[in-house]
This record gives sequence, structure tokens and C-alpha cells, in this order.
Amino acid sequence: MYTGESTTPQAATGRVNQKLRTRRAIVQAAVELMRTGRDVTMLEVAKSALVSEATAYRHFPDLPSLLQEAMAGEMPTPAEALASVADSRDPVERVAVATEHLLRTVLTYQGATRAMIAATITRPEAAGARPAMRFGLIDHALAPLDDTLGATDPAAVRQLKNGLAVVVSAEALFALTDLSRLGPEEAIASVVHTATTLTRAALDSAAPVGGRPAAQR
Repeated sequence: MYTGESTTPQAATGRVNQKLRTRRAIVQAAVELMRTGRDVTMLEVAKSALVSEATAYRHFPDLPSLLQEAMAGEMPTPAEALASVADSRDPVERVAVATEHLLRTVLTYQGATRAMIAATITRPEAAGARPAMRFGLIDHALAPLDDTLGATDPAAVRQLKNGLAVVVSAEALFALTDLSRLGPEEAIASVVHTATTLTRAALDSAAPVGGRPAAQR
């Protein structure tokens, strides 16, 4: 005859609810730590959430998966990020705003961004956890080209987007602040200059002789 402790529906529900509360506490602790801009580690998140590091790893297999969930509710949509140029059809102006937005977001969440990059470089299979904000911002910034250059020379637009993906990035910002020793504002200005120069050059090369860039016709 079985004499072990039975599991009542109420007990099972209580355990499920406790797991959900613990998970939410871990995510919230990660969000709050991210907002400080400091380094983010699983151990520091666990301490802040008042759980053990082992408990944090039971809910999230690695730091990138935790950061992915924590970042999900923190980032505006591309349309929200580019609201100030919603009425502009100038890709250069829109790219400038998108670039500055991304880089200031990187600085705000610098510790989490560095942790995510480090973790996914050493474990490429985890790269899917990175939010890849740049791609949505670049696509939205270049949306006015969809029915102009995008229709006549889609390969040129794809190449422009690929080039901007290299420039409009946390990696570019960190190269300037860490290696070139630029201050944050100078680094942002430098990346914005490069991104807009690249965009303008792509538009100029696509414009007919004596004509205006495709997006401005």
C-alpha cells in the first residue's frame, strides 16, 4: 500500500505559482541591474532576486536567455524610436536618428550589452538570443526607399543595409570608446557621421546624372 505524500491540486498549483513568482523576480532583478549600466552576471542577478545562482540557472539555462527576456519589455519598437522623423522621407535624416537611438540605448544598458556580446561570441549557437535591434531600426529608417531604389535596384538597398549593420552597432561604439579612447558623445557623433555618409553615398551612386537621389524624387 502506497503511504507516500500525495500531491493535491492546490499544492501543485501553489508550486507552479511559486515558480512563476521566482522567475518574475529573476527577470525583474535583471531589468533593474541592466538599467544601472553596470556589468550583468547571473550571480549578481540571483543576489538581487534573493535566490541562489543555481535557482537562477534552473529558470534560465544561460545569461543570454535571461537577458533576452529582460530586454524584451525594455526596448521601443522601431516606429516608436523614430517617431521624431515619422514624417520625413529622407533616408539620411532617418538613419541619423536610428543610429543615435541605438547607440544611446547601448550606453544605457552597457553592462548587459557587453555581457550579451561576450556570451554569444564565445557561444555562436546562442547568437539568436541577441535582440538585433539594429536590423529593425535600419529597415524602418530606409522604408522610404521601398518604392524607389528598393524597386529599381533592390541589391543596392540590401548592400546598404549590410553596410549599415556593421556601422550602426554596439561593436562600432565600443571600438571607438575602448580602443580609440573617444568619449561617449564623440563616439556617437563619429558613428552617426559614418552611417549618414554611407547612406548618402549609396543614394548618390543610384541617382541619375544631374538628378536627385532616388528617395528625394
